[in-house]
Amino acid sequence: MRKIFIVKLGYSETLDSRLSLTTSLGDVLRTTVVLHYFKNDQVDWLADKKAIPLLENNPYIKRIFSYNKGVCRQLKKESYDLVVNLEKSPEACAFCGSLPARERVGFKGPSPDSNAGLELSRQARRENKDCWQKVLSWALGKQWKGEPYVLGYQPKSKIKYDIGFNWTTSSKWSNKAWPKDYWDKLETMLKGGYSVSWQKGLRGLYHYMEWINSCRLIVTADTLGLHLALALKKRVVALFGPTAPAEIYFYGLGSFLVPKAPYACLPCLKPLCDKKRQCMEYILPEDVARKVEKEIKNG
Repeated sequence: MRKIFIVKLGYSETLDSRLSLTTSLGDVLRTTVVLHYFKNDQVDWLADKKAIPLLENNPYIKRIFSYNKGVCRQLKKESYDLVVNLEKSPEACAFCGSLPARERVGFKGPSPDSNAGLELSRQARRENKDCWQKVLSWALGKQWKGEPYVLGYQPKSKIKYDIGFNWTTSSKWSNKAWPKDYWDKLETMLKGGYSVSWQKGLRGLYHYMEWINSCRLIVTADTLGLHLALALKKRVVALFGPTAPAEIYFYGLGSFLVPKAPYACLPCLKPLCDKKRQCMEYILPEDVARKVEKEIKNG
C-alpha cells in the first residue's frame, strides 16, 4: 500500500493563475475526483480549516490535516510515496518540495512550464472544451472515466422542497450573481406549482449541505452550491456568465444557461466587471423558469 499526500488548501483555483486569501471551497470539493485513483492507498490530505467539513468521513482519506505552521513542521517528519500538490502558492510549492517523497506531481513552482499543464492562461481556459475533471486527471497522468465527486458527509435531511434558490455568491466572484429582482420574478413564476426554498446554511457548512439535500432541484450560479448539489445527486439548473460551463461536468443531473448578451468577452473569467449592464442580467427569469420545469420533469 502506497502512502499518498494531497495538498489542496483552497487558496487558489487549480486551473486559474491567480492567488487569493478567500478559500475556494468548490475547488476543494471537485478535487476529490482524484481520490478514485488512490482507493487502494493510504491518503493524507492537507486543507484549509474551512474546507474540512467537505473532507471529513471520506472513505478514501485516512488523515485530514488543517493547514498551519505547526502541522507543516509535524508533516516534515513523515515520508510519502507520492505528493500531489494542487496549490500553486510559493509557500505550498516550497513546503511540498521539502517533504520526503519518492515522487511528486502537480505544482512545483511559479513557472507554468513546471506545472504539468495544471495552470491554464485565461485565453486557454476560454478556448478549453474539456471538463475540469478530465484536465486535472490528464495533468496527473490519469484518464478520467466519469468518476464523481466524493463527499464524506451524509446529510440527514429529507426532501422538503421542489426547488432551492442558491442565490448568493462569494465576495471573490461577485459578478457571478444573478440579480435579486430576477430571483423574485422566478419565484413568482414557479411558486404556484412548486414549493420554493431560498438559500439556507449561513450558520455553517453542515447546515448548508443539509439545506441542499432537502431540495429536489437547485437553481444556482457557478458556486460551491453547484458542486455540492452534484455531489448529492440533485437536479440542477446552473447560471453561467463570467465563467465557463465547459469546465463543469453535470453527470446527467442538469443543464445550464448562458447570457444572450452582445459581449464578445464571454466567458471573461474575471471576478470583476466594468460594464454598466453585467452579463448575468441577460439571463432572463422566464428562460430559467422553462429550464427548471423541464429539469423537474426529467427528474
